[in-house]
Amino acid sequence: MPIEPITTSIVVPMLNEAATLPSLLEHLKQIGQQPGIEVLLVDGGSEDNSVALARAAGFEVAQSQPGRAVQMNTGAGIARGQLLVFLHADTRLPLIDLTGLGQHLQARSQTWGRFDVRIAGRSRWLPMVATMMNLRSRVTGIATGDQCLFVTRTAFEQVGGFPLQALMEDIEISARLKRRSRPLCLRHKAITSGRRWDEYGTWRTIGLMWRLRWAYWRGEQPAQLWARYHGVNGTLTKD
Repeated sequence: MPIEPITTSIVVPMLNEAATLPSLLEHLKQIGQQPGIEVLLVDGGSEDNSVALARAAGFEVAQSQPGRAVQMNTGAGIARGQLLVFLHADTRLPLIDLTGLGQHLQARSQTWGRFDVRIAGRSRWLPMVATMMNLRSRVTGIATGDQCLFVTRTAFEQVGGFPLQALMEDIEISARLKRRSRPLCLRHKAITSGRRWDEYGTWRTIGLMWRLRWAYWRGEQPAQLWARYHGVNGTLTKD
């Protein structure tokens, strides 16, 4: 029986995800059943049993220096697909035919894209937050990692991959990719965790994220932004 060629690679950075890994692995098993898809988990030095759990479930796990950008670049470097899909460990892809993404991009002369997002959490404001995120992304052509960026290997390599910075690597690569084409904004919804909004408060989180984004555009260093993001009352721990 001929081996199905790999066309799409899903790259998942992880670090100390043992508590939530079973749910993620079950999701990835569903996704990985599609022909032509490979799933690569990239560990940044987990101190729990994340790597053992993933390998026991039959997944390939690569080792990397810590940091989401460097982990995603590591995964992209060993991936075999010509389309790269980047999935955060607390996000779930829409259950659609991912093998068709490359053709959708090619038909529209585009090189990258993202999904709409739905935020799962307790706050009644989260549907509004997600709607505004999706609208803002369509208007600006900038996507966040929660929206599961996908990009052709050629375009990814042309922009040098994810910039090796502590925060806003998704914003920066979006800006670079946008110079080559507008993103394909799909209305299929990825589901991401609303934990940061639930723990810190919806409006406080929105305010913090806008302040950080404004500071980034004004030239503040990503390392400083990362410290502010993770240091607010010790509650914002989601990368």
